[in-house]
Amino acid sequence: MRARNKPWADDFIKENHDIIELTPFEKKGKWNEVFHNDNPIHIEVGTGKGQFIVGMAEQNSDNNFIGIEIAKSIIVSAIQKVKDANSKNIRLINENAEDLRELFGENEIDKIYLNFSDPWPKNRHEKRRLTFRSFLDQYKHILKEDGEIVLKTDNKGLFEYSLVSFSEYGMVLKEVLLDLHEHADPTNVMTEYEEKFSAKGQPIYRCIAKF
Repeated sequence: MRARNKPWADDFIKENHDIIELTPFEKKGKWNEVFHNDNPIHIEVGTGKGQFIVGMAEQNSDNNFIGIEIAKSIIVSAIQKVKDANSKNIRLINENAEDLRELFGENEIDKIYLNFSDPWPKNRHEKRRLTFRSFLDQYKHILKEDGEIVLKTDNKGLFEYSLVSFSEYGMVLKEVLLDLHEHADPTNVMTEYEEKFSAKGQPIYRCIAKF
């Protein structure tokens, strides 16, 4: 479902420039300066309304988190969640992250979260999937040598495709879970989609991959 247009979004974003970076491309290679520390940086591609990133930031105060979301009408909800939680280790980016190498320097990022990404099920849309090899090229460039990609989805097709894509790229699969909630991981922070799908009894798939 498409989010309703919020005509006040532009002003709200500008008012909260301490949470959302207004000139993110200028911060490439300098994100530790933005956070004023040298803590590890984790990014979420498609942060949605912000439930996951706020929960992760609260659980991991020694890490910095950057959430990327293209939709203004959605990212304003994430801004509000960050404000309500008074999270100091989160920054948001309202951009179309077509090439993460324009936003982040080489070896600048420690972990990438891909949560419930659009599965783009049609074959002709394969190149749009966030685990297609052209995206893996980007992730390899910005991740540190021991960096990880964490993928969560309810879509079995995307999950299977991603496992193959990671393997064909020569990546190492550290974890493959066919039903995340069966394992009762106390560190797992649920996204809004995850709560919705798991409540319906759908399995949640998770894998962790390294280059």
